[in-house]
Amino acid sequence: MEKNNKMSTKTAGPVTKSLEIAGRTLTIEHGLLAEQASGAVTIRYGDTMLLVTVVGVREPKENAAFFPLSVDFEERMYAAGKIPGGFIKREGRPTENAILSARMTDRPIRPLFPKGYMSEVQVVSTILSADQENDPGILSIIGASTALSISPIPWEGPVGAARIGLVDGTLVVNPTFSDLENSKLDMIVAGTADAIVMVEGESGEISEEQLLEGMMLAHEEIKRICAFQQELVGEVGKDKWEYAAPVKDEALMDDVRGFLGNRLIDSVNNPDKVMRLEGTNELELELRQHFAVAPEGGEAKYTPAQISEAFDSLLKETVRSAILDSGTRPDGRKPTEIRPIWSMTGYLPRAHGSAIFTRGQTQVISVTTLGTASDEQRLDSISPIENKRYMHHYNFPPYSVGEARFMRGPSRRDIGHGALAERALLAVLPTEEEFPYAVRVVSDVVSSNGSSSMASVCGSTMSLMDAGVPIRKPVAGVAMGLVTDDSGRYTVLTDIQGLEDHLGDMDFKVAGTADGVTAVQMDIKVKGLTADILRQALSQAYEGRQFILGKMLETISEPRADISQFAPRITQIKINPDKIGLLIGPGGKNIRALQEETGAKIDIADDGTVSIASVDKKSTDDAIQRIKGMTDEIKIEVGEIYTGKIVGIQTYGAFVQLMPGKDGLVHISELSEDPSVRVNKVEDLFNLNDEITVMVTDVAPNGKVSLSRRAAITGEMPPPKTNDRGPRGGGDRGPRRDGGDRGPRRDGDRDRDRGPRHDGDRQPSQRAESDSEVGTRRESDRRDDGDKGRPAW
Repeated sequence: MEKNNKMSTKTAGPVTKSLEIAGRTLTIEHGLLAEQASGAVTIRYGDTMLLVTVVGVREPKENAAFFPLSVDFEERMYAAGKIPGGFIKREGRPTENAILSARMTDRPIRPLFPKGYMSEVQVVSTILSADQENDPGILSIIGASTALSISPIPWEGPVGAARIGLVDGTLVVNPTFSDLENSKLDMIVAGTADAIVMVEGESGEISEEQLLEGMMLAHEEIKRICAFQQELVGEVGKDKWEYAAPVKDEALMDDVRGFLGNRLIDSVNNPDKVMRLEGTNELELELRQHFAVAPEGGEAKYTPAQISEAFDSLLKETVRSAILDSGTRPDGRKPTEIRPIWSMTGYLPRAHGSAIFTRGQTQVISVTTLGTASDEQRLDSISPIENKRYMHHYNFPPYSVGEARFMRGPSRRDIGHGALAERALLAVLPTEEEFPYAVRVVSDVVSSNGSSSMASVCGSTMSLMDAGVPIRKPVAGVAMGLVTDDSGRYTVLTDIQGLEDHLGDMDFKVAGTADGVTAVQMDIKVKGLTADILRQALSQAYEGRQFILGKMLETISEPRADISQFAPRITQIKINPDKIGLLIGPGGKNIRALQEETGAKIDIADDGTVSIASVDKKSTDDAIQRIKGMTDEIKIEVGEIYTGKIVGIQTYGAFVQLMPGKDGLVHISELSEDPSVRVNKVEDLFNLNDEITVMVTDVAPNGKVSLSRRAAITGEMPPPKTNDRGPRGGGDRGPRRDGGDRGPRRDGDRDRDRGPRHDGDRQPSQRAESDSEVGTRRESDRRDDGDKGRPAW
């Protein structure tokens, strides 16, 4: 049955534009959905489709300390044909992927709003369809830019975005998720038609030049995408709301300069962040008391808000001028100089691995924990990636910057910084075959004065090495800054501190090994960066990274030879995949019993790989022995003698464990050494868990094993069992007692010539547990006992 794609009549039809990019069609449509939003478009690439809306408030928000822009990325599980997990079965809090995509949408559009704009703006990207091949994050950036461009909200876009991969040595535009599996680069670049404004990505140790080449390739596509958006704006764009940026009060600025003199420069030029903040805060308080306090019977010359704004402006001017004019930074460093570094490992006695990394007044404790496959993170999202083996979590408590505020779980910033540090180390982690552990690293920032995410990269590297994780190479990271002016002058700063990040124009984080880049993240506050600035920033980042790596290697030069005594030791064995069900057992009964009895943690993969984890070697050995006993094709031969433990007792005999996972039955008539001595019950001779020596007397086609204690002692096999009443085969059963012919034996009648029916030959774990089932089985066994010459019950 064909779908009905006809739409109802509308007063104004939708406007659609299309552009070919990397062999696929990018389509943007306006006018079909969300007509009450300030701007709305649907955007499609392949079968991935988003609705992106923007709503703006015309009046500025009162007492806003910063631009109130919010960006939400809404994943709908129906987009990928999935039903959400959990009890509620509906989408809840944003996934980590959704938060990262929202941040990635926010970062390129934020710097293009007018300076001083304080009206609320909300961007919402809703995924309507996900083909598991084309990235919705790229479409969210382009869709947000288009929606803002056609809306009346003041904005200086558009921006475009492209994803760059490196497949078989060739740079590829907008690689699919399948392409990325074999790509050495996964980088997202956003920018205007004139310059790049955002970079985010991970790579497998590629060179700075190749990274820059990828950025320039992306920018060529970005130019086309920006022009493409302008075509739609020309047809459906609305007139922008009038907005005039606030004019600086030069009279106020002159008054502030005159009152402070050189005292602000003296307060700013202090390498200690706490003392610098105390000094600048005291100066601001003096300003308020001088200018914002009304004289008796009069009015204050300036309001407190005006004083604070003027002070911040003068502070920014002072710091930036010193850097541009003389290359002097607030803490006295040169533009390329890195703050003092010290580090240590093994700080936490019970952790599997730990490290402290300190650079200036930024300090991070990174802790590694090793786990099994069951500890991997399961992802419930529209992404084709279903689990993560390596996890990095970043925490930024308020005490790290001397503040007291509520702690409400990880913020978007925490998640973003953690993801960056995670990506930085993916390229050097061992494969699961080389190191079959799930790995979690937690970086707690205990003191911060800028570049804490890159300190987390360094701390994580050292923590992993301390835990004995065989990473291929150590990874370090450094944050680069930028200061520019209207004349075109600029200075690139290495290892920026908090003040330089706050008052500067760029935060460009670069992580990598001695041989290449593994992760990048760039955000700017200006309208874009040229290739020359990017090239210089990457060059300085390379030099800084080499210096930091040298300091790290002085503390720990290679991974520990062994993992911590407190970490689980994982041993892997292979079993026949057909035996997985036997090992797991009904409802997981067998695997649970194995774990409880041995104390080891056992994980089974679909290919038959069994991982046994325990801090105790004996537990691991016991588990391996039992697993092999249950799954190995070991042939038990008639006449073999075993000494085993009695694992089950019934009225008709005892079950003896010959090897892990394999039991046999000693019938009660075979327990006594003397065949003339009748044993009334097993407990007269043996109890549960007693050891007993037995001989294998029969192995049935179905695998059931019959045993004899007498045969093991005397060396004589028991005689074949016969039925006094003669065989009851499939032929004529003879005349009935009333003289009639009973006819041939029906198929399925029990053949009593075959000896006793060992219903108990099944493994103890497979035996019935209810009294009623046991009782039923006993009646059957009693009838079978007659085959041994004993009276039938």
